[in-house]
Amino acid sequence: MKKIGILHGKETSFPEAFVARVNSKNVQGVHAEPVFVDELIQGNPTPYAVIIDRISQDVPFYRAYLKNAALNGTAVLNNPFWWSADEKFFNNCLATKIGVPVPRTVLLPSKEMPPDTSARSFRNLKFPLEWEKIIEYLGGFPLFMKPHSGGGWKNVYKIHNFDEFFKAYNETGTLVMMLQEAIEFDSYFRCYCLGGKHVRIMDYEPRNPHHLRYVADHKVPQSLRDQMHTYVLRLNEALGYDFNTVEFAVRDGIPYAIDFCNPAPDAAVDSVGEENFEWVVETAANLAIERALAHRDGANNLTWGTYVSGATEGRLPVNPVEMPNADAVKKATRKAPTVKKA
Repeated sequence: MKKIGILHGKETSFPEAFVARVNSKNVQGVHAEPVFVDELIQGNPTPYAVIIDRISQDVPFYRAYLKNAALNGTAVLNNPFWWSADEKFFNNCLATKIGVPVPRTVLLPSKEMPPDTSARSFRNLKFPLEWEKIIEYLGGFPLFMKPHSGGGWKNVYKIHNFDEFFKAYNETGTLVMMLQEAIEFDSYFRCYCLGGKHVRIMDYEPRNPHHLRYVADHKVPQSLRDQMHTYVLRLNEALGYDFNTVEFAVRDGIPYAIDFCNPAPDAAVDSVGEENFEWVVETAANLAIERALAHRDGANNLTWGTYVSGATEGRLPVNPVEMPNADAVKKATRKAPTVKKA
């Protein structure tokens, strides 16, 4: 029997629908259920061929459980080793190497020193930073400041001047923050990507109340949707995520990848809507069954992206064949405008 487990926390609608959908397909030798975690003894295997992880980002104990499961051959979706290492600033850095447009971004050192450090711990860091130079590179205000490691909308600031910047920065404590160009978008999209090959582009309006954000209908050409589809696959192939969402803000016809490190994205029916919910349940069920049937006992059944797999051969990511609007992207990002001073 190839058992498929889903490890989850507070969410209900997607996990329950996923388990029911897998089992309704009556695939011989495949069964799905919520993961049951008992005493965790080092090196011992789990009974699951496949586990879909929806909660370990919030529960370190579960992340350790999943690493042990993977060591024993479980196909964990998403790879718990890569998920532990990845963060949003690296995502942006990688995007610049594989030809996906992203907002100009600068990483800021934490405002306060981390525990058990002192000024001597930062002897290698330039101080003070040239704030005006940073703001000029970013194209001037408004800007967004957000944690480099993610966390939804927590600790996210939109800032319009230096006073607001320093006020916000002073509130961030030991968080490491990204300072990012604000893309004043014409349309916005959120895209599921499952299995590195299945993509659903969802019209999205982040300025709406949460329950209405998927109630949008952007009138854009099919060529733009095709381009986003290509970018979604390109990003997830490089990162190696089995279950992820990519968000695009479209400005002047260019889709900028805003956020694409969402390995446990919202899949609740009340927020994503019935049609999107049906797609993700069905696609996730088929993907899990596919991975269960392909599972090899005693093997490494994780997904590793091309960045990691290429690194084992000494290769770095390079720009692939450029998209039709590559010249426009280069022109838009070649030189930031001068900061307007008061």
